[in-house]
Amino acid sequence: MNILQINSSARADASHSTRLANDLVSGLRASRPEAALTVRDVAGQPHPALDEATLQALFTPADQRSPQQAARVAQDDALIAELQAADVLVLAVPMYNFGVPSSLKNWIDAVSRAKVTFTYTEKGPVGLLTGKKVYVVTTRGGIHRDAPADTQVPYLKTTLGFLGMTDVQFVYAEGLSMGPDAEKKAFASAAEQIAGALAS
Repeated sequence: MNILQINSSARADASHSTRLANDLVSGLRASRPEAALTVRDVAGQPHPALDEATLQALFTPADQRSPQQAARVAQDDALIAELQAADVLVLAVPMYNFGVPSSLKNWIDAVSRAKVTFTYTEKGPVGLLTGKKVYVVTTRGGIHRDAPADTQVPYLKTTLGFLGMTDVQFVYAEGLSMGPDAEKKAFASAAEQIAGALAS
């Protein structure tokens, strides 16, 4: 089993989402000690944003790309290869201004490539990254689950599903900025959710 963990918090070692994702991955590997783990910190090592130069590189035939264009496409290729090789994807996602971190958005833009990770057919788009289990560990300062303010979950479900990843399980840690008692309750709840996810 290959596990790919994507960390997207700007808080580095102080990140709650990374710590909880680490706990989940440790649980996965406890039952599958042979599992290989790849960790990519898209906040600590940011991936370039999708811009005009990148689009030009992507739409230029491979044998006609400049060295700079080829190097830029190769950066995205590396992320796609990691994701294609993964059996399990673990996303550590703090909520920033009601959405996902820009670093994670850049990763999503990089791995979403027509004819590689999805394709269009006469019946509509078809995701090509099938057969993967996805865990999303999301941390929030407030409480937003199942509320209109939670744009993260619909966005991630839609995006992951578009790429073919429909087996997605969320772990929530909410109220982390609402005082010590709320924080303690949030971590306890997240630990229970992780245990439940691992049991299933």
